[in-house]
Amino acid sequence: MTKKKPSAPKKRSKPSSPSHAHGEGHCLDLLRQLSAYIDDELPSDICLEVRRHLGACPNCEVFIASLQHTVTLCRHRPAPQLTSVDRMNMRRAILNAANAR
Repeated sequence: MTKKKPSAPKKRSKPSSPSHAHGEGHCLDLLRQLSAYIDDELPSDICLEVRRHLGACPNCEVFIASLQHTVTLCRHRPAPQLTSVDRMNMRRAILNAANAR
């Protein structure tokens, strides 16, 4: 019986798609276009670029799948009934958050 040699630590391989490079801001570009992408409002050439990126970037793929699921859930839930006090408190919280920036 022969002993196996200890294997060297695996190096992370670069994504196979040349269009994917986190350092060049592709993930950020994708995030800026998410809403339009999910709502199917982007031109077909941009959608193709987004899909290529998703195929090469598992993190973005998981993020978009989660976001699409969230949007679907929100669209199928009735809007909650808010009292005037609830609306006033929400408005105040939004304004406070906006002014804090």
